[in-house]
Amino acid sequence: MANMRFAVGLQRLIPFLGYHHILMFLIAAGIILLSLLLAGCSSTSPGIPNIFLMSLYYENYPPVFDPAQVDPGVTTAIANIVGQAQLEVRVGYFGICVNADGGSFLCSNNASSLASQVSVDQDPLNLIWVASTFKDSIVFPYLIIVAIVLAFVCFILLATFPGWHEETDERGSERDVKPFPSRPVSQVALALIFVASVFVLVSVLWQHTASVAASTIAQDLGNGSVRSGVGTTAMILGWFGFALFIIVTIGLLVMILSISLLDRLTDD
Repeated sequence: MANMRFAVGLQRLIPFLGYHHILMFLIAAGIILLSLLLAGCSSTSPGIPNIFLMSLYYENYPPVFDPAQVDPGVTTAIANIVGQAQLEVRVGYFGICVNADGGSFLCSNNASSLASQVSVDQDPLNLIWVASTFKDSIVFPYLIIVAIVLAFVCFILLATFPGWHEETDERGSERDVKPFPSRPVSQVALALIFVASVFVLVSVLWQHTASVAASTIAQDLGNGSVRSGVGTTAMILGWFGFALFIIVTIGLLVMILSISLLDRLTDD
């Protein structure tokens, strides 16, 4: 019985869903993904420590030797300093997470408070400080924040688009009518979501390039004792958010061009 009611309600709702409602849904999904990206490593909530830009951790492995190394034996000295340390540091846009002994993560936006909870033997090469320097000097989250704001304004503008409503024609019969949205409002919404898409693209490219470069350099410096990695989840969130905004941009452009074409055909 409940399934029948749901099916009937859905059948009544679908005809009143407009093209702009789909675009609004895509914008909302993109905003959620980018918000999760910004929230990475900001707290110990489930899943949040797994959203990170870059990770650094101690691990003993055979060092890489190369003729360009002036002193290949320095890897032995670094290994002696590291000892049995197994600390892992993860960096997000607004926070750092530390796992000192393989247990749960400690997350904070203050690297000093995290360092005060770790002993010298657990972080002999100051990976927490390295992660903090990366977050403060290289990571730039504000383009994504501006993009989210612009996308939200676009969402509000789309919500003003007219929906289906009933009108009475000359014969006195009622019919469902949906007027075209305002062209200036549509153009403003298109401009906003386009700029938001560009900002997200620049941020994601910046994020990916900076994370790969920093993690490679850090691992080379700790050759044989320090591993590094780039957060896959953060990359997925960023690129999927960009893809959703681009789909909305193309959708709005197609809608505006279609309305203009219909206006020309009607005038002719």
